[in-house]
Amino acid sequence: MRAEVRLLAIGLLLVSLAGCGGLHRDAAQAGLVGCPRQTAAGLIATQDTLGPLSDERVLMCALDFLRGSDDAALRRSSLGSRICLHLAERDADPVERERYAWEGVRFAEAAVAQGGKDDGSVHYYLAANLGLAVRDDMTQAMANLHRLEDEFKLAAKLSPDYDAGGPLRLLGMLYLKAPPWPSGIGDGDKALDLLKQAVDKHPTHPLNHLFYAQAMWEVDGELDSKLVKQEMNTGMKLLDSGNWGYNKKTWKREFADLHEEIGDAPQ
Repeated sequence: MRAEVRLLAIGLLLVSLAGCGGLHRDAAQAGLVGCPRQTAAGLIATQDTLGPLSDERVLMCALDFLRGSDDAALRRSSLGSRICLHLAERDADPVERERYAWEGVRFAEAAVAQGGKDDGSVHYYLAANLGLAVRDDMTQAMANLHRLEDEFKLAAKLSPDYDAGGPLRLLGMLYLKAPPWPSGIGDGDKALDLLKQAVDKHPTHPLNHLFYAQAMWEVDGELDSKLVKQEMNTGMKLLDSGNWGYNKKTWKREFADLHEEIGDAPQ
């Protein structure tokens, strides 16, 4: 696979970078009307419910509140960056998607600056938003490969189990999809090791199985075709039986894409 195609796939799979020096992106549309009254304490208390199961309007109202809040606990948390990522992933407009992603990067950078540097989830969402923000700009994607790696490595060190192994999962995919040395950081062996860890530690998350299957297929090909299909089948069963909210449709497409790529590989 050409380096350009592999690198574009990083953003697609970072489903899921702030601060490239001098860059600035406007926030996605703010100033919502009709949102329920919220408080910092109330948002902190309910923050774990804001995610793939949340209605888009609920996420947008929470984000609108966060934009104007100076609450220290909220500002150093990953909540703003996480909400931006969920909204970016759902937005079909590439311009709005990029704006949400860059805003998520800025939220995470602010969280680091205000005391959240030891929170692995802050680094996790910083990198995930960054990958999404630069996915359509090859120059920026290449320029930020090492920052992506550093942020995901920090997330994996501080909070490897967050989001059911999310830091392991996305760092593994970064190594799988990035161009190899000397032009990039790609490393199939590292990818396999990290994705196997994600599967072993968090076997109930469908993407862990999907990404591990993809790594085995791309690194070893037909040598592991039976194991590849076993991992795919396990992941699909978990996806079909679980309540994954707005992520389910996107993840099904990811499974379908890998199945099409593998085709009728011998078992």
